[in-house]
Amino acid sequence: MELSFLSSPQIFFTVFTLAVSVFLYIFIYHQTNRRKTNYPPGNFGWPIIGETYEFLYGNSEKFIGDRMKKYSPKVFKTKVYGEPTAVLCGVAGHKFITANEEKLFRVWRPHSLQKLFRAPFLPNASASIPRETMVNVTRAPGFIKTEALIGYLGKMDTMIQQHFNLHWEGKQKVQAYELMHRMTATLSSRFFLGFEENDPRIEKFARLSDGMTVGLHSFPINIPGTVFYRAKKAADAMRMEVQQLIMEKRAAMSSGIQTQDILSHMILSSNPAAGRFKSEKEIATLSSALVVSGFTTPATALAIIMKYLAERPDIYDKIRAEQMEISSSKKLGELLNWEDIQKMKYTWHTSLEVMRIIPPFQGGFREALRDFTYEGYTIPKGWKVYWSVTTTNKNPECFPEPEKLSPTRFETPPPYTFVPFGGGLRVCPGKEYSRLVMLIFLHNLVKKFKWEVLAPNENMIGTVIPMPGKGFPILLQPLST
Repeated sequence: MELSFLSSPQIFFTVFTLAVSVFLYIFIYHQTNRRKTNYPPGNFGWPIIGETYEFLYGNSEKFIGDRMKKYSPKVFKTKVYGEPTAVLCGVAGHKFITANEEKLFRVWRPHSLQKLFRAPFLPNASASIPRETMVNVTRAPGFIKTEALIGYLGKMDTMIQQHFNLHWEGKQKVQAYELMHRMTATLSSRFFLGFEENDPRIEKFARLSDGMTVGLHSFPINIPGTVFYRAKKAADAMRMEVQQLIMEKRAAMSSGIQTQDILSHMILSSNPAAGRFKSEKEIATLSSALVVSGFTTPATALAIIMKYLAERPDIYDKIRAEQMEISSSKKLGELLNWEDIQKMKYTWHTSLEVMRIIPPFQGGFREALRDFTYEGYTIPKGWKVYWSVTTTNKNPECFPEPEKLSPTRFETPPPYTFVPFGGGLRVCPGKEYSRLVMLIFLHNLVKKFKWEVLAPNENMIGTVIPMPGKGFPILLQPLST
């Protein structure tokens, strides 16, 4: 027996009404935008989603570059994540945003990040954890200040040496990105959560972090089969793991055991009266965000650096000479110290130059706190503002012959041309931590190995946080030290 809930005329009328409504919406939407001629040039794209798909899944450099050519090299409008967005380009754009943090702008996180790292201690439970909170937590005890990192440097060197002994020595072929990911995950888990080197939970945290990373910048559609659904499950699982760890740490502290890590500091400094960190869930949310941010980007950056060093033996030789000179000044078994790090200038300049060519992180969002004018155009309150490293990294006015790898550029880099760690009030609090991880890793790597890239045409997948599509397989050649 056939069931019919609507007659044919009713179906026709319903479909016709829906089609007319959509047409009117699109017509009014575009007519309204035409009248607002003082907005920056650009295109909002499709209703609701705008140009989100191209932004997330296309080539970030091409997305920005094409619109700079078509509309304006200084500022253009688009719509991503369902939000009207002004993209401020070039040196002037970087400088303007840096100079007006907390005056015209506040940090804004895409909706996917808000939902993965929601902050239940805020009035709006869907809001992401404010950067101020993250900075205060990591800097209050001095964990990421230079003086604190100096004390942690020797431990970091020891852990990286152990990593090479366990996972690289005696191997002919390795999946380098996987190993660097494991190494940065171990350091991050030790530094932020207090895990010991051989704690089996490190591997679990690395897998969960991988699952979260792919969904950090995605359509926040939480239904089975979507990238965001898998990321959300991983985020919930990590939060539960950290809550269990918090209970363990509370028990250890109550018995008089002292621990030195950021999670322990958060537990000790929790202050329900001040409305912050009232529960294990709230602490777990913030510490999960810290762990993920602490190892994904350095692993990607190191993989890209290794690829370029394999292609440029002349630069590899200069880096190895610099590192061997440092090593020759050390006693047998003596660990790296702060003075050694300061001598690694060419190595760090090379790292910066590689990150200029292939950025491990593309940019960030702000939200306009009030209407303001930029380059003669009005940016309304509530609009999102995006800055991108790609607007200067490949600009020949900033970097002549931009596709050429030339580490000496960074002996005197022009201001506001290279901002992979942000700048001003919003400079990444983990910048110095990431620098140490990368330099200590490269020091131990070039002392022990040369390598051949086995997939030279390997694509980087993902645009906001790219990673090698095949895991960066390499052939190792051990060296005598």
